[in-house]
Amino acid sequence: MHVAMFILVVLIFVAVSGALVRLVRVPLPVLQIAIGAALAWPVRGMHVEIDPELFLLVFIPPLLFSDAYGAPKRELIALRGPILDLAIGLVFFTIVGFGYALHWLVPSIPLVVAFALAAVLSPTDAVAVSSIVDKSLVPARLMHILEGEALLNDASGLVMFRFAVAAALTGSFSFVAASVTFLYAVAAGILAGVAALFVAAKVLQLLNRIGGVPAEAQVLVMVLLPFIAYLGAENVGASGILAAVTAGVLTGGSGIFRFLGVSARIQTVSLWTTLSLVFNGALFILLGLQLPEIIGNVPPELGSRYPVIQPIATVVALTLCLIGLRFLWIWVGDIATRVSARLREQKAEPFGLRVRIAGSVAGVRGAITLAGILSLPLTMPNGSPFPARDVVIFLAAGVIICSLLIASLALPKVARGLVEPGEDPGAAEERLARVGAAKAAIARIESMAGATDGDEGEISGARLAAADSIVAGYRRRIAASDEADEARAEAREAGRLELELRLAGIEAERAAVRAMFRSGQINDHTMQALFTEITLTEALLKGRQARK
Repeated sequence: MHVAMFILVVLIFVAVSGALVRLVRVPLPVLQIAIGAALAWPVRGMHVEIDPELFLLVFIPPLLFSDAYGAPKRELIALRGPILDLAIGLVFFTIVGFGYALHWLVPSIPLVVAFALAAVLSPTDAVAVSSIVDKSLVPARLMHILEGEALLNDASGLVMFRFAVAAALTGSFSFVAASVTFLYAVAAGILAGVAALFVAAKVLQLLNRIGGVPAEAQVLVMVLLPFIAYLGAENVGASGILAAVTAGVLTGGSGIFRFLGVSARIQTVSLWTTLSLVFNGALFILLGLQLPEIIGNVPPELGSRYPVIQPIATVVALTLCLIGLRFLWIWVGDIATRVSARLREQKAEPFGLRVRIAGSVAGVRGAITLAGILSLPLTMPNGSPFPARDVVIFLAAGVIICSLLIASLALPKVARGLVEPGEDPGAAEERLARVGAAKAAIARIESMAGATDGDEGEISGARLAAADSIVAGYRRRIAASDEADEARAEAREAGRLELELRLAGIEAERAAVRAMFRSGQINDHTMQALFTEITLTEALLKGRQARK
């Protein structure tokens, strides 16, 4: 009962934080941490002991899958050079540089545990960056690099974290053996992700052949996909993290959604959006819930001389160390890009100083770091406590909060003015796609309208009338996307009036259905069926309005 109440309270405050963030000018992750801390101080009984393995299984697969599915695939391929440079090269550079710096700053932390903390601090959180600064203020190229890096360094950082933890548990490390194991974990993890996606597609195909299967059953297959990929890879000694990422990256382009019914597609996208919000929010509230205990039990290694100032100074110094390492790597990478472009006689696209600073500050740590560090084993194989576990959890929590605070203060100021005024390239691309799709639809409808009916060889008047009505709607859509400002303004005004009338009609429909239900003319099932249709129509209209 205690655990059930704990879960309910966390979920309630995840929802509350989504509303509060609109009222206070604070990044969502920082607000959720504050909510958790506020809950923990007066209510000591809310603390729940976390099982590391279960925690990793519950949070990591869906978070990584969701991030991978939402990543822009075309940009990932086009910017693969800088993305791989940051997602792999910077991860190893951070592990070595930060690991030694931490061991020097806090000698009581064993070097291998310092490397583990460095590895788990390597993953960045592009979602947290989006909550701190408007995407329109950050250059599109930089934002795509940050998103691609956040996706891939989740995998590389957590894989290296697992290796470092294994070395701490066994007390031995072989570079050759670790390299072979790493390559196997990567290759087998990718294959496991592909295999899980293939199995999910076959199951959905089978459900389609059976026919009459509820949409909820199809949605369940999609929800289980990241967990199947993760567990399948872990059971063969591969990287479940990479398996979940691979399954997420390939899901969008694999065509698996064609095996889902319309209702199942809508429910799947909606459910995954909700799950991503819930898991991210729950992680930060969990961090906040543990924050008073973490602060109240500051490891003596960090506060031997100055119990308050020394732990804070250590966290700030380590956060600045991460930012400095990141800036140094981006700067060296910029130089290497220029030299390489000059040798190949190509045009280079280097980052300016402000973009380098923005890219360095934007490397905030978030949900994946938190999930990873809380998965540290409680004990060693001989039953003794895991070395410096409380210290590294305290430091990881401190760095997450400090990086979020620094980014929320500095990033909006650094990023301001980096994007040239004008139409958003994404909006222009979407407009072009809408026009192309509408023209294709018009061509198909007109060819069908011109077809003859039956043996009489005549064109149906009803068919022509229906085609004219549908084509008129598509032509209005094209006019609304016209590059000429006057034509676009006129079409948008007409569209606005039509939308206003349609929404008024929908409200009248809803009121009439509700009145018929109250008078007993229709029952609950009929009312819910009609409300579902009305709501879907309203969602479609308002979605179209939001995109204009």
